Amino acid sequence: MMESEEPEHVSSPAIRFGNELRRSRRSKGLSQTALGKLMGFSHGLISYVEGAKKPVTLNFAVAADQALGTGRMFWELWRQIESASLLEGFAEFVKEEARCKRIRTFELNVVPGLFQTEAYASALAAAAVLRRSITKDQATERVRFLMNRQRVLRGEGAPEVHAVMDESCIRRPVGSAAIWRDQLQHLERLAERPGLTIQVAPAALGERIPFTMPVVLLTLRDRSVIGYAESQARGILERDRRAVDAWSSDYDQLQVESLSKTASLAMIRAARKDLQ
Repeated sequence: MMESEEPEHVSSPAIRFGNELRRSRRSKGLSQTALGKLMGFSHGLISYVEGAKKPVTLNFAVAADQALGTGRMFWELWRQIESASLLEGFAEFVKEEARCKRIRTFELNVVPGLFQTEAYASALAAAAVLRRSITKDQATERVRFLMNRQRVLRGEGAPEVHAVMDESCIRRPVGSAAIWRDQLQHLERLAERPGLTIQVAPAALGERIPFTMPVVLLTLRDRSVIGYAESQARGILERDRRAVDAWSSDYDQLQVESLSKTASLAMIRAARKDLQ
């Protein structure tokens, strides 16, 4: 099979993977057939991946790293492809989250990702698979991605975190009773950590809750603030100062009207005890 031509522009992670595969293969003086034999795949698949015409699997990425001696380069590129299936703006948001000094978050319906147990996150991902929104492999990667993301809460450089959760977050069960009980207990433990505040916005606030979608405000090391909001279809990374200032003002008011830290912890404990 004739080798595919290299795409003129790198416009997606899949195209970048294909370009890097072609470049690394040629630097080793290998044909597509020779590389296919080393990796255990057909030369046709090598051609299709280089042309970004076939999806890349984890096994393919690992085999490419082993055959070409590229360490974990293709594994990392594969992760970028998987991340591209996340909502628009989310991957960039996570990069900023990993190095910020303060996180303020508001969540509706589900526990914030940074606070989810692996079992809770897996139950949400499994439901998405049943809806055919994602594949099983994407579900596995989504949970792995989240668990790695939670590292931001650990270590000496961990940011200050303030989370306001709508009451629905602690009333809406996810997974089995055991999974839900463990998740609530995990929230209790987190609420007792220094530098981490959890508040519940009670259902009685009604229309006074200013946000109709999940919102996060990140204070960066240079003291600038960026926002991230998420709908069902897309994520929005907001850097405009006027917009972010408006979100910050709304968030401050939400904090004032939500339950105190002590009262919020009491509501979470009561919700867990109701399961027993």
